[in-house]
Amino acid sequence: MTHYSFHSKVAIVTGSGQGIGLEIALQLVRAGASIVLNDIDAERAQQAEQEIQSLGGKCMSVVGDAGEIEIIKNMVAKAIEAFGRLDFAIANAGITTFGHFLDYSQAEFESLLRLNLQGSFFLAQEAAKNMIQNQIKGRLIFMSSVTGFTFHPDLTAYGMSKAALAFLAKTLGVDLAKHQITVNAIAPGATQTQRTADLVDGNYVETWEKITPNGRCASPEDIAHAALFLLTEEAHHITGQTLIIDGGWTSLSPSP
Repeated sequence: MTHYSFHSKVAIVTGSGQGIGLEIALQLVRAGASIVLNDIDAERAQQAEQEIQSLGGKCMSVVGDAGEIEIIKNMVAKAIEAFGRLDFAIANAGITTFGHFLDYSQAEFESLLRLNLQGSFFLAQEAAKNMIQNQIKGRLIFMSSVTGFTFHPDLTAYGMSKAALAFLAKTLGVDLAKHQITVNAIAPGATQTQRTADLVDGNYVETWEKITPNGRCASPEDIAHAALFLLTEEAHHITGQTLIIDGGWTSLSPSP
C-alpha cells in the first residue's frame, strides 16, 4: 500500500488492462488519482475499469492501439473531458517480438516501432502540450527494459526500441525542464506477468530466480512502486533518467 497522495491528480496509463500497467493504475487509484486506462483488448480494458471502480476509484477506459495517433489524442481529450486536467502520462504499452537479426522481417520491425516508439513519443508530445498550455508541472514516464542496456538473445530489434526510450527520456528531460515537467524511464528486468508467461515457454520464474543476484523475479508491484515515486513531488529534481529494476541482473547479465 502506497503512502503517496495523488488526490486531484489525473493519469493516463497505456497498456493497463493487465500486468505492470494495471498495477500502476491500481496503485495510483489507491493514492487518490483519477485514471484514463487503455488497452487494445476491449474485454481486458473493461475488466480493469471495473476492478478500479470496485475500489471506489475514478476511472474510464479508452480501447485501442496506443501506437495510433488518433487513439493517443482521444486519451488526452477524454482525460480533460472526464476529469478536467492531465498530470501524468505513463507510456507503458509495448510489444515484444523475438527474432534473430538476420531473419527479422520488415513487417515485424515496423509493428514493433509503431507501438514501442511512435506510441510513446506522441503520447508524451500530446500530454506535454496540454500540460504546458495549462501550466501543469507534469510527469512523463516511458517503459524501457534491461534489454536496452545489455545483450539478450533474439531481442536485437526490441532492445533497440527500449534503448531509444531511455534516450528519449534523457533528451525530453532537457527539452521540458523549463516547463517543470519531468521525464524519466523505467527499465524492468524479468517480471512475472501474464504477458511474459504467454511469451516464454518453460519455468520462467524459476529460471530468472537462479540467475538474478538477489534470487527474485520482479513482480508488477516492484515496478509500479518505482513509477509512483517518480510521479511524486519529492522526485521533482529527477529528470532525464532511466531507473533499472532488475535485482542486480544487468551487473552480470547471464543469459536464461
